[in-house]
Amino acid sequence: MKFLFALLLIPLLIIPVFAESQTMSTEKGTLDVKLTYDVIKQNVQNKINIDFINPQTQKIQEHVDWSVLVLKDGKTVFGPIPLTHTSVGSVKIPIEFNLGEGVYTMDFKIEGILFQPIPAEAVSFDIVVGDTYAQPTTPNNKTPVKDDNGGCLIATATYGSEMAPQVQLLREIRDNTLFSTTSGTTFMNGFNTLYYSFAPTVSDWERDNPMFKEAVKTVITPMLSTLSIMSLADEGSEAEVLGLGISVIALNLAMYIGIPVFGIIKLYQFRKN
Repeated sequence: MKFLFALLLIPLLIIPVFAESQTMSTEKGTLDVKLTYDVIKQNVQNKINIDFINPQTQKIQEHVDWSVLVLKDGKTVFGPIPLTHTSVGSVKIPIEFNLGEGVYTMDFKIEGILFQPIPAEAVSFDIVVGDTYAQPTTPNNKTPVKDDNGGCLIATATYGSEMAPQVQLLREIRDNTLFSTTSGTTFMNGFNTLYYSFAPTVSDWERDNPMFKEAVKTVITPMLSTLSIMSLADEGSEAEVLGLGISVIALNLAMYIGIPVFGIIKLYQFRKN
């Protein structure tokens, strides 16, 4: 029974779920800094994942000396922490956004790479807290690297670019369909933590192993075809989003579980006879 329940969950686990993500370059472009986090909640600890990325190789940069400060309206929310070293190039920090809704600023300083001090390079992010605030535009003094805000890591790695038609389709479904309804937003938020617990690892494997990348593409391409059905829903229509969403899940259950199970049963019957 537990095995069957796990099988039923497979299509839900592989449906791309979007977390908030921002990637920006330091002042001189020495490093890219990437933030990944779920929808920010007030007055509780929110885990912010930080990746320091080599802009030449697009891989995690090991051994980085960094510090961070979080402000809102000039008031300190977190830090400044003393100069800190990460050997693996990725860290998670808990931050409590406790000054109400609005735009919080997260300022980084990078002062060393591979145990070598460098002139301090800064990069600053805006983090929006509260549904009533629109996403801020990027100020002129900030250099965006990737507009993968809420992007799908696995699909981007599979198709080679966040501008690939398949990735743009996912983004459009998210922005224009799912996020326009309460049920769609609830569904996506519910899977954010689970999806981003394994998506970075899978996307890294894809970049390092072309054969694995092709295998992932073979698996997810039929699913992307079914997800295009969601674009038929009118923006803001709870009934249509819910109805089409259930249809998409049913199609994926049939493709990824129903057909293989049917084939196994038929094979078993054939061998038995």
